[in-house]
Amino acid sequence: MIRITLVSFVLCLTITGLGFSQQISPTPDQIRALTSSWEGERFPDGRPKVPDDLLERLKGISMEEAWGILRNNGYNNQFENDWIILKEDEVLTGRAVTAQYMPFREDVNELVKEVGKKENRAQSGGTNSWPIDVLVDGDVYVADGYGKIVDGTLIGDNLGNAIYANSGNGVIFNGSVRDMAGLSKIDGFNAWIKGHDPSYIQEMMLTTINYPIRMGRATVLPGDAVLANKWGVIFIPAYLVADLVINAEFTALRDQFGHQRLREQKYTAGEIDSRWSDAIKEDFLNWLNDKQDLPMSREELDAYLKERNW
Repeated sequence: MIRITLVSFVLCLTITGLGFSQQISPTPDQIRALTSSWEGERFPDGRPKVPDDLLERLKGISMEEAWGILRNNGYNNQFENDWIILKEDEVLTGRAVTAQYMPFREDVNELVKEVGKKENRAQSGGTNSWPIDVLVDGDVYVADGYGKIVDGTLIGDNLGNAIYANSGNGVIFNGSVRDMAGLSKIDGFNAWIKGHDPSYIQEMMLTTINYPIRMGRATVLPGDAVLANKWGVIFIPAYLVADLVINAEFTALRDQFGHQRLREQKYTAGEIDSRWSDAIKEDFLNWLNDKQDLPMSREELDAYLKERNW
């Protein structure tokens, strides 16, 4: 009951604007309430700090594997596709910093700037630089630009360089960018966007940083782990990342073994595609023991196998 009350309180602040007059971003305690299932290390702003090694391993997980595990855990609204991708063959993972934009309204925008001044946010340039200023290494800037393309360009190549300098990563925008040629020259930077246009940002405004946002079909919380590749983007609650990675890696190993044995014609498709016999399980475990390029450590695999229900 306490957790529900706290989350409802934070969401109420976002929806009604009552808390907005006090802050652009939630307090660390409010972010902890939003992400209370996470029990690990956190950033000073309260966001979960998913370990770097898990984010690196996440790059090898397929969308289908991640999606299936999330669905099994009751998370049905974490995937979005139909992106324009700056560098299609690269994979991006990181921790979400969220930002929300809305159509421009003078009185609200003046309040945003007033609150930002009190919070010592940059006063030169536009408020679209504020989310960039809070990025740290490993972050992914995730912004809801409500799908605006013309005059909805959240960044160009100057801000793209600033994003990469702060995070070493890229962006996911339900919106657009400009200067695609310049952005493509930033080594290591990548972008998943809904469009691009030569226009400058106009008639839109930043409203919040690190509140829950909607990205098409998905709901995103600050600190969610992001997995983005040519097949789409998925946002993973921080507390599920470790289990998702090990389960997906094991599933991939099972598939690799099954495909190999089918090519060798050792088993029939029906035998591999149904509940495995004890003989196939034993064969698979021996195959695992001989395999030298496991995605996880031997200790992790042994611990996982002890708990696994075949």
